[in-house]
Amino acid sequence: MKEKFSIFTAIAYTSAKPHIGNTYEIVLADAIARFKRLKGYDVYFQTGTDEHGEKIANKAAEQGITPLKYCDNISREIKNIWDIMNTSYDRFVRTTDSHHEEVVQHIFEKLYQQGDIYLGKYEGLYCVPCESFFTDSQLVDGKCPDCGREVVEKSEEAYFFKMSKYQKRLEEYLDSHPDFIQPESRKNEMLNNFIRPGLQDLCVSRTSFDWGIKVPMDSKHVVYVWLDALTNYITNIGYDVDEVTEEFKRYWPADLHLIGKDILRFHTIYWPIFLMALDLPLPKKIFGHPWLLMANDKMSKSKGNVLYADELVEQYGVDAIRYYVLHEIPFSNDGNITNELIIERINSDLANVLGNLINRTIAMVKKYFDGHVAYCNVTEDVDTELICSINTLDERVTKRMDHLEIGRAIDEIFDLLRRSNKYIDETMPWILSKDEKQKERLETVLYHLLEAIRVTAIYITPFLPDTGKEILRQINQSIDNNQFTSDLIYDVLDPQVLFQRIVIEK
Repeated sequence: MKEKFSIFTAIAYTSAKPHIGNTYEIVLADAIARFKRLKGYDVYFQTGTDEHGEKIANKAAEQGITPLKYCDNISREIKNIWDIMNTSYDRFVRTTDSHHEEVVQHIFEKLYQQGDIYLGKYEGLYCVPCESFFTDSQLVDGKCPDCGREVVEKSEEAYFFKMSKYQKRLEEYLDSHPDFIQPESRKNEMLNNFIRPGLQDLCVSRTSFDWGIKVPMDSKHVVYVWLDALTNYITNIGYDVDEVTEEFKRYWPADLHLIGKDILRFHTIYWPIFLMALDLPLPKKIFGHPWLLMANDKMSKSKGNVLYADELVEQYGVDAIRYYVLHEIPFSNDGNITNELIIERINSDLANVLGNLINRTIAMVKKYFDGHVAYCNVTEDVDTELICSINTLDERVTKRMDHLEIGRAIDEIFDLLRRSNKYIDETMPWILSKDEKQKERLETVLYHLLEAIRVTAIYITPFLPDTGKEILRQINQSIDNNQFTSDLIYDVLDPQVLFQRIVIEK
């Protein structure tokens, strides 16, 4: 049986259409999932939508429709954008699915019966958009520390989860599993700012609105967002309190949780503690990815600085946008996006480096050998470096991907493309073509270039799926062998432009 790899994104909140910054996470997860499949893993990739809560109820009321109808509309829009971005998720889940709601009730009841949940009263400061309670000391300038909006005083009966009961156990786990939270700076932030100062018991039910999953033993309460939303990762692969499916046994624990840094606290504190209380293994790794900023500013509708993935794809193409967001956001620092930066990257990398190499090479194969090339083994010292670059690409890209350095993995691929362009300048096929005695040397040079293109196309496919397939189509090859080989017969097709240069003024 293949080695498994399970990856889960956060589920998108159905409050509004996701912008490109929200969309980055699903594209990042997709690149990782596709790469793992390329490496032979049995991959499970889950995403979906988070649909309960006061904010959703208010939004639906503003539109004069039911909360479920509102969620249906937004969830459909989110799924459509995920599909536009050509993401290969295995399951798209919704927290309004009846099975999820049923298992959440079972989980709530189990935690209540074992003494982890108790009935109390909440009096505190509440942020409606974030659906979170805060203490006075947690506020920043008197406002929500997460979104900067005003908070309101709330007082209501609520069920609470005993976070403090599991604090020491969580600290010990984090100390003994140094790679559990990545990057390390995020782990230090969680430990020093939230866990070690002391965990407050967590409000896990509400009575001031009713758009949520009913608490099984107290129907005037609905399950509060985090116990509902976080458990989606296990309810949708076959977990229930009395039995689990073979699918759950296969794919849990998650190999990777991919989470935006703004909700990392919930996934590295609340979620591990819930799993401990359920006596389930924790995810192997949680990666708090950075944000994609618009001109160095956080995207916000109120600021008018929001870009949407579907509109960008319509203008530039899906693989160009995938390339930009995957390449331009570093491992631990925020990235930046503007139309000008997208165009610059398309012109410099996709059109000049990638597209130019493919077009030049195929055109020369067509011109000098009528599209047919085999290996003649007339080699020179200059060939060695290129062949070495081809044969070490797997090792270099895999190392970067294992460390979740996605942008640098793409750089490794483009380093081979740049080396191939340099190889053309070094070997000067147009000069070789003028000497009949150099015909076999010319054919060898073009074969080396086609091999570099073939292997590059294989490794670029997780990041730019359509582009990788189109390159392989143009050179009439498939994803079979990721090393240099001398036994292929190339029969190339007419070259097709992969990426057009864009004139900014136009």
